[in-house]
Amino acid sequence: MCEYIDTFQRVEHKYLLTQEQQKELLKRIQSHLVDDKYPTYTLYNIYYDSTDSIMIMRSLMSPIYKEKLRLRSYGEVKEDTPAYLEIKKKFDGIVYKRRIAMEYETARNYLEREGENPDASQIAKEIDYVKQFYQVEPKVFIAYDRRAYAGKLEEDVRITFDTNIRYRMEDLSLHETGQEEKMLEEGQVLMEIKAMDRYPLWLSEALTELHLTRTSFSKYGVIYTRLQQKAKQTYTHVLPIKEVQPCLAQF
Repeated sequence: MCEYIDTFQRVEHKYLLTQEQQKELLKRIQSHLVDDKYPTYTLYNIYYDSTDSIMIMRSLMSPIYKEKLRLRSYGEVKEDTPAYLEIKKKFDGIVYKRRIAMEYETARNYLEREGENPDASQIAKEIDYVKQFYQVEPKVFIAYDRRAYAGKLEEDVRITFDTNIRYRMEDLSLHETGQEEKMLEEGQVLMEIKAMDRYPLWLSEALTELHLTRTSFSKYGVIYTRLQQKAKQTYTHVLPIKEVQPCLAQF
């Protein structure tokens, strides 16, 4: 997947489905869809954040503006395949993606060490600003298998289904180690609808008929939330609540 668009601007909405809901939805809208240019592939990502994870903390507060920085590949990177440095911004409900392609090791060295971005483009300057401002470090590896469709008549409409979402917090690279944890429950599918403006009528009707509603779902956000919950449980377990003893001092 060497061809790529370096800038995106669109709405992106997510739906958490069962496999049965996915099948029923596709049955209703299949005639309006065609396979995307790359219909099936696996995405590998490393998300970067500040030491105190301020980017994802702000994102989970649902502000009007939020941003993420990640290194991505379509399939495990090899010597002849590029990796993509990407900033994903969301402002007032609109998603903006800006990215550049470069060799994987070059991209990692740039993100994880001191030095200037070897790319001189405007997008590279934006990425460099985010890197320097947050003093980023690698936080989590996330991979998932994607099935992608496009609208037959609506070129701006794209529908993807992500399954087998897995992640790990250690030994971060764009390669799987077998130590990844699963994110979704068995049989769950994450659907994402991407469009430049509004949903076509056939899609809106199908979603309404099946009572499918949007959800706020950030893969990195889910992982961060789980880690915080585990830390809280561990803290509570390690520090037992002391019994309150009556004060026997005489006044």
